[in-house]
Amino acid sequence: MDRPQIWLDFAPELHLFVSSPRRAGRTALRTDGVSTLGHVVESLGVPLTEVGALLVDGRAVPDAHVPADGEHIEVRAVTRPQPSAAPPRFLLDVHLGTLARRLRLLGVDAAYENPDIGDAALAARSAAEQRIMLSRDRGLLRRRELWAGAYVYSHRPAEQLRDVLSRFAPPLVPWSRCTTCNGTLRTATKTSVREQLRDGTERSYDAFAQCTECGQAYWRGAHHARLEAIVTEAVRDFGPGRGQLGVVSG
Repeated sequence: MDRPQIWLDFAPELHLFVSSPRRAGRTALRTDGVSTLGHVVESLGVPLTEVGALLVDGRAVPDAHVPADGEHIEVRAVTRPQPSAAPPRFLLDVHLGTLARRLRLLGVDAAYENPDIGDAALAARSAAEQRIMLSRDRGLLRRRELWAGAYVYSHRPAEQLRDVLSRFAPPLVPWSRCTTCNGTLRTATKTSVREQLRDGTERSYDAFAQCTECGQAYWRGAHHARLEAIVTEAVRDFGPGRGQLGVVSG
């Protein structure tokens, strides 16, 4: 008996993941008759983290649906912003360190693993802490242990940041997190952070903050203008307002 033949149509946003013949519109595929639609889609290169609605002959179905002969399947991309019951918390793999620091700069909870602890450990941490795994590794995003995940589409940090902010719309509280460890910042006196200051810094600055976790001191240093530009653009495009601690380590 012939294997079932189905017809697939992938959204343009998903063309990155599929072979070029499947980017032209509806194409045929022979299945084994027992694999789920989710397995079929992933076997063609698309992580399920990037899939929104799955429509069979115009009817929404779960990824556990087993496609039957002759079905026409539309694979849509996730909607933006992606609905979330609570403010999103992220986990980033070893290749996304700059993105992690920029998210923290905006007050977004962004855990980051460096050195690399391996896919299994990352997936386990995502599940244990209910964090959205951000990665450009499609294999990692296919791991069933993940609590949730998302593919980061660009290799450029500025575009990566816009991608994540537009997809998840996290609340922005700039200057409220430590860019080194992800801890929260509190205001600090010059005396309490003096041991971390150089002579010129101690003479030139009076406003300080300190991480409640690692103790890192922050102030409006030489790089403040560059970081302020990142914050200003993000708040303008994705957030309602800015936070209270306008200090960065120098």
